[in-house]
Amino acid sequence: MCSVKVTDCVQLLSCAVAQTFPPFLSLQDAICTLNTLQTNASSLEQVRRERSNPQLQLQAMRGFLERSGLTVEELDHLNIIHVTGTKGKGSTCAFTEHILRRHGFRTGFYSSPHLVQVRERIRINGQPIGKELFTKYFWQVYGRLDETKDAHGGTMPAYFRFLTILAFHVFLQEKVDLAVIEVGIGGAYDCTNIIRRPWVCGISSLGIDHTQILGDTIEKIAWQKGGIFKLGVPAFTVKQPEDAMVTLSSRASEMRCPLWVCPELEEYQAHCGPLHLGLAGRHQRSNASLALQLSHTWLQRRCLPGGTGEGGLFYAPPFKPSPIMIKGLADTEWPGRNQTLKHGAVTYFLDGAHTMRSMQACVHWFREAAVQHERNASGPVVRVLLFNATGERDSAAMLKLLVPCHFDFAVFCPNITEAIASCNADQQNFNVSVEHMLTRCLDNERSWHLHNSSGHTKGAPLLIESSLAPEKKADALVFPCILSALQWITQGRDSVLADPAHGELPVKPSVAARAAPLCAAAEVHVLITGSLHLVGGALKHLDPASSK
Repeated sequence: MCSVKVTDCVQLLSCAVAQTFPPFLSLQDAICTLNTLQTNASSLEQVRRERSNPQLQLQAMRGFLERSGLTVEELDHLNIIHVTGTKGKGSTCAFTEHILRRHGFRTGFYSSPHLVQVRERIRINGQPIGKELFTKYFWQVYGRLDETKDAHGGTMPAYFRFLTILAFHVFLQEKVDLAVIEVGIGGAYDCTNIIRRPWVCGISSLGIDHTQILGDTIEKIAWQKGGIFKLGVPAFTVKQPEDAMVTLSSRASEMRCPLWVCPELEEYQAHCGPLHLGLAGRHQRSNASLALQLSHTWLQRRCLPGGTGEGGLFYAPPFKPSPIMIKGLADTEWPGRNQTLKHGAVTYFLDGAHTMRSMQACVHWFREAAVQHERNASGPVVRVLLFNATGERDSAAMLKLLVPCHFDFAVFCPNITEAIASCNADQQNFNVSVEHMLTRCLDNERSWHLHNSSGHTKGAPLLIESSLAPEKKADALVFPCILSALQWITQGRDSVLADPAHGELPVKPSVAARAAPLCAAAEVHVLITGSLHLVGGALKHLDPASSK
């Protein structure tokens, strides 16, 4: 459990505001306090009130920013690159940040969600902000907001708003040369959109997601995404569906923002030869092209400040990437996206795909990557799917896309890292009950069974039995947490998971018996997908260094 209660911490916030804090106001205390903003009653009431009038969201964000001691004018000094999209915006930001860091600039990078630790969301020079700095800056910002809440009806910013304000504070205090800011949801009314004067904006691939907030058509979603356009500020987009492009072009003209369509990555190669990307998957090629245009434009504005022209739609020409840009693309890392980890006989393929389009890309990547690994295997390979999905997303439709991968086993679990009670504060979510999460897993299990029993696949039948459903032969297995699922899948063959410190949850004999093929196989290939939170929870166990 956390060592200090929130009420005890608040009494000491005057020290934090003065940029000092008692040693017992630890990082863990800060994260536990941060988590109260997930369920803070006034924060939830704000969300409900503002959903019917989204204009209030930016108005409220400006108020919280001022209460924290910052102004929107100060944000102008961060030389911001602002990026939105449905799929690929985080990867685009990662490419862009890495290119500009390789040019020698001190970079800030704000992204969401985090995989293992909340500090990952706020990066300086590509690295998550250090524990001491996070703790110091957290209490500075939290203290100022808490001191002023009584004069503002007791309101405190919700979780994502607070972290956005904290990121701006950190980047200003750490004097970064530029800040790459990833939009949370949408664009027009996202709390990052209090930025007035970014240097350049980008839009990655658009698709259907967050429909309750953004709308249920590609045109409505494109309208929201185009809300980050600013007067005279150059913006770039990858090629979009026709209806989305029409909407983006209209938004750009309306805001007198020059909007450029990025060329295909192959067009740059005519000038420099093949470009190699540090991130796997063909879909990363459009993200890399967008990153080249964003970084190139930022560098041009750095050297040649001035106006950028009127609004309209244009086609960006390819250019010859510099050796630094080429190296930046090749060396970019972005965990949890098309990531492969090999632990002896077990190979993990991790991708946080959570929309239909991103799942299609994930399936394409996995099928290619798995075949390559299977060619080098010393004997039979068993394929396992570990899946979960959250929110309003259509799990059944995503699972249908995964059927052609011919998994031998399918395993479902909630985004709970382990069943043992601990203050795993970085990955706690108080907005969804455990009962709801387990019910969702059982629904996914049933969907998988339906897909596989209706003749969609000619692969081998699944040999898994449900541990939470009534005793019957089924196509899938549900576990109560990520660790127990991974332990069953690997059957002691991954030394990282076999650490006695982890402990091991007991399973029914009938479930244990079904694991015989996993034990007999030469190798086990595990695709972990459906949710970035699931991938993050898995990485916590598979890559212990990520928790330090």
